[in-house]
Formats: sequence, structure tokens, C-alpha cells
Amino acid sequence: MEKIKAAIIGPGNIGTDLLIKLGRSEYIQVDYVVGIQESEGINIAKEKGIATTTNGIKDLMEREGIQIAFDSTGAKPHLMHAPLLKEKGIFTLDLTPAAVGPYSVPSVNLNDELLEEINVNMVTCGGQATVPIVAAINEAADVEYAEIIASISSKSAGPGTRKNIDEFTETTRKAVEQVGGADKAKVMIVLNPAEPPIYMRNTVYAKVKNPDIDKIKKSVNAMLEKIKEYVPGYTYLLEPIIKDDIVTVMIQVEGLGDFLPKYAGNLDIINCAAVNIAEEYARKLLEVKVK
Repeated sequence: MEKIKAAIIGPGNIGTDLLIKLGRSEYIQVDYVVGIQESEGINIAKEKGIATTTNGIKDLMEREGIQIAFDSTGAKPHLMHAPLLKEKGIFTLDLTPAAVGPYSVPSVNLNDELLEEINVNMVTCGGQATVPIVAAINEAADVEYAEIIASISSKSAGPGTRKNIDEFTETTRKAVEQVGGADKAKVMIVLNPAEPPIYMRNTVYAKVKNPDIDKIKKSVNAMLEKIKEYVPGYTYLLEPIIKDDIVTVMIQVEGLGDFLPKYAGNLDIINCAAVNIAEEYARKLLEVKVK
């Protein structure tokens, strides 16, 4: 079966994990891995017979046939990459907090309109884990205010995450409001140095206008099952409970253990979400070719 060619920009932890995940895709073939220096990710790509460069995005602009790009560099580099990729007509999954394109959380807003965009932003790991829960609560009870606490192992927070903490919190907050539907939101991230490393844990507090716990549970349960279709390790630590008009939900994310440890569910969930969107885009391209 013919596959759609893709490039990975930034072969760090996230990019290398993407490389392995996309190796299982029925619709996407990684054709090019773009870095700025020799690295483990570059070496793994070479071992798989995939073309690589350490000259950065310039070489990608000269390569033909790429229709999808995954940018896993950082917020500042993506601001430079985005217009170049747009000019080249490459559908781009932005895994940085740059937020050039619209926020995308596939369990909430993956649709034909989103796939017509040239650049979609994957929010953050915390956003992928919590925005769906807020959206589900909001659908059942109208969220007036949401507060998110994302706790991850400090070992799973690489240089990119640490450099972009401010962007992480601001981007996640905006997504909780714009995609999750909360009127207002606040976001915090905790880097936990515990040994052994903890799995990603997310606590959602939501102040609601229509506190009906049965409706809320039904909505959140349905969302959880939807997410598990592409993130199997997404589970409850605490099912929805309510006191007065405050709903509390706690979620744990266990990674697939492809390139990253299973405790690095924070990195795994954003990659799984990006692959989910990219495969839907690739399927549509292939359908058009068949017709």
C-alpha cells in the first residue's frame, strides 16, 4: 500500500519516539529526519535506512515529496520553521508550545475543518491529558472555572520542556478555555524528582454551573474511552467526584514504552495525539488519490 511521506524535525526524545510509533503506521512513511547535530535519534533513523540531515530545515526545504511534518524542536525554532513549511505546502503537526496554528486535541476537535489547516498545534502534554476532561465536564455541566495541575517525572522533562515552562502553562491555559470550553482557567506544572519516577498525573478541578454528577460521570467516562483508543495507558486515578459545585477528576498516563520509559506518559500522549491526527490526514490524501 502506498504511504504518505513525512519528515520529523528535531530527533530528540519526542522526535525519536515519533519515529518508532510511525514505523507501525499503515498510512505514513518517515522519509526524512532533520536535526542540527549528530544524535542518538539521527543514528536510529540511519539504522532504519531513513535519510537524515544535520543541516536543519534548509535541507528539508530542498527535498521533494514530503507532505507531513512533525516539528518537535521548541517554541522559538518553530516560529522560524512554520512559514517555511507553509510556503512548501507541508501539513505540519507542531509539538511545541508555539501555537502558530489552531489548538488540536483529537478526542475533542479533530474534524475536516481542522485537517484543512496547514499547521495545527498539539498544545502540550498537559493539554492533551486534561483538555478532553474539561470538555467532557463542560458538555454536561458548563464549566465556569477550571484549574489544572500536571505532575510529571523530572526525568521525563528534557531541555525543551524546561526551556518552555512559561509557554507550556500559557498554551495549556488557552486550550483549556478555547477547546475545553472553560470560561476561565489556571494551569500549573510540577516536575517531581521522586524515585522511582512517577507516571504522569493530572488533576482537574472544575467549578460548574449545573452540578449533576451522573451526567458528568457519563460524559467523562465516554471521553476516557475515546482517548484510550489512541492512548491505551490513559486511566483514572480518581473518577469524577463532586462537592457543592466543584468537580474533581484525576488522570494517570502510562506510556507505551516505545523509545521512552513507560513513566514518560507526558511525552507519549502528545506523540500519540499527533500520530492520530496525521494518520487521519494521510487517509484523506490516500482516498483522494484512489478516487
